[in-house]
Amino acid sequence: MTTSTPCYWMHLGAGSFHRAHQAWYLHRLLQQGDESWHIALGNIRNDASALLAGLAKQNGQYTLETVTPEGERAWETITSIKKVLPWDEDLTALIEQGTDKNTKVIAFTVTEGGYYLDTDHQLDPRHPDIQADLSGDARTIYGALARILRQRVAQHGAPVTLLSCDNLRHNGERFRHGFLTFLQLSGQTELHEWVSANTTSPNTMVDRITPRPTADIATRVLAETGVNDAVPVMGEAFIQWVIEDDFINGRPALEKVDVEMVTSVLPWEEAKIRILNASHSCIAWAGTLIGQSYIHESTQTEAIKQLAWEYVTQDVIPSLTPSPLDLAAYRDVVLSRFGNPYIQDTNQRVAADGLSKIPGFITPTLTECYARGDEPRATAVLPALFFLFLQRWHRGELPYEYQDGAMDVDALHRMMASDDALTQFTTDETLFGPLAQDARFSDLLRTTVQDMDAWVTAHQPS
Repeated sequence: MTTSTPCYWMHLGAGSFHRAHQAWYLHRLLQQGDESWHIALGNIRNDASALLAGLAKQNGQYTLETVTPEGERAWETITSIKKVLPWDEDLTALIEQGTDKNTKVIAFTVTEGGYYLDTDHQLDPRHPDIQADLSGDARTIYGALARILRQRVAQHGAPVTLLSCDNLRHNGERFRHGFLTFLQLSGQTELHEWVSANTTSPNTMVDRITPRPTADIATRVLAETGVNDAVPVMGEAFIQWVIEDDFINGRPALEKVDVEMVTSVLPWEEAKIRILNASHSCIAWAGTLIGQSYIHESTQTEAIKQLAWEYVTQDVIPSLTPSPLDLAAYRDVVLSRFGNPYIQDTNQRVAADGLSKIPGFITPTLTECYARGDEPRATAVLPALFFLFLQRWHRGELPYEYQDGAMDVDALHRMMASDDALTQFTTDETLFGPLAQDARFSDLLRTTVQDMDAWVTAHQPS
C-alpha cells in the first residue's frame, strides 16, 4: 500500500553491509510500487562522513554489484535511501530523524563488538566507550539511542521498533538487555520505563557476504552502466534475511520480497553463526598465517578448507541436531560461497573482531561438545589459530592492520609478551567462560596450538 507520507526506517551504521542487504530489500518493495517506507541513513561515529557526503551528492542512490560463484555479475541502482543524515558531534540529524513520528523502525549495524557484552552476555560497564556514554557521551549504540529516544519521548512518545541487524546470537534480546542495563546504570529511570513499554527488539538473522569496496568496482560500474558512481557497493549474489515478526508500530511488507518472517530465528541463527561466521574466521586466520590475502584463495587451499569442514562436520552438526535445516547441505553451500573468486573478500576484513567472535561464535560449540562427552578437537583448532594470529600481531608480523572493537591494545600486548601468554589466553573467562577453569580444555588448547604452529610452518609457501 502506498501512503502519501512515507514511514521511515532509520538505519544507524553506514557501512557496506546495510547498503547491500537491508537497503536492497526495501528497494525491491519500491520496485513493486510500495512507496510506503523509505530509509534514512546515518552513522553514530565520524568514520563514514566521506561515504555519507558521496551518497548525499547522489541523492542517496548508488549501484549494487552482485556476483555469483560462476562469475556472473549484475548491477542495480538502489533507491531506498531517501535521506542521508550528516554526522556532527551532537548527532543533530539523527536525533531529528529519530524523533520524527513517522520514524517507526530504528535499525542498526554496529558489528559484534559494538554491543560491549561480556561472555555472560551482560553489558561491560568497564569499557572506556561505555564509561564515556554513561557520563553523557554518544560513542556507542546505547548512548546514541538514549539521546534520540529522550527527545522522542519529550515530543510525542510514539512507539518504535529497535532492530539489530548484526551477527550477534539472539541479537535483539541481547541488545535490549544491554540497552536497558545502560539506562539503569546511567540513572535514566523514566527512559528505561518508556523503552520497556514502548519498544520491541526482534531477533534477526542476516546473511550476504559484502567485502569492503575497492576501486575496481567503480570502474566496472562505469564501464557496464555508464554511471560514474562515487559510492558503489559489491556483494555476493546469495542473500537471506530472517526476522521475528514483533514490530510494535508497523513494518514494511518484507514478506513480499522474500524476507522470512518467523516466530523464532533460533535454528537459522545458530546454523549461520556457527557454520558460516565461525568457519569464515577460521579460514581468514589460517589464510593470513600462511601468507594469503583473500578468502577465496584460502578456501580453495584444500588444507584450510579441510579445517573448516572438519570443524562443522565433527562438532557443529552434532551440536545443532536436530534442526529444520539440512546442516550438511548448508555447510557445503557456505564453503562454495567462500570459494567465490569474484568477491575478492579479504582475510583482513574477515579476521577482524576475533575477541568478540571467539566467545560469540566458537565457545558455545566447545562447551556443548564437552557437555555431551566429546572432546572438541576440531573446534579447538579455531582459538588455536587465533592465538597464533595474535602472536604475529604482537610481533608486528601481520601483513595488515588488525582491527578489533573489543581490544585493549596495551593490555593485549602485555599478555602476548608474557612467558605464560597461552595460559592467560586459555584461562580468559571473557573468551571461554567456564571452560577457562577446565583443565581438559587447557590441555587440549595447548596441544592444539603446538599442532597448528607446526601446521602453519608446513604450509608456508616455499
